[in-house]
Amino acid sequence: MARRPIAEELESAADRIADISRADLQIILRRAALMLRNVAGVPLEPVTADALDSIAAEMAVGRSDLIQIILREWLETNAYLPVPTIDEESETDGNA
Repeated sequence: MARRPIAEELESAADRIADISRADLQIILRRAALMLRNVAGVPLEPVTADALDSIAAEMAVGRSDLIQIILREWLETNAYLPVPTIDEESETDGNA
């Protein structure tokens, strides 16, 4: 499970703490603990971290989301991942 749904689940549980069952709360907390235990950070040079933070703020996304976008695009550009295709019949609303 991704971090965002876990965070949303934790926030929701906090909002309804009186109504949530002990078993449900235990499951949510165990998932959160597992996510925290498996977090592996990538050390970045300060100049790189600053650049990423600046771009992430400009794009209104989190740093990890930005890193995922950059990595996916790099993998697609270098043919390590297939490039998603757009069906010629689909509407793009002017965005190709």
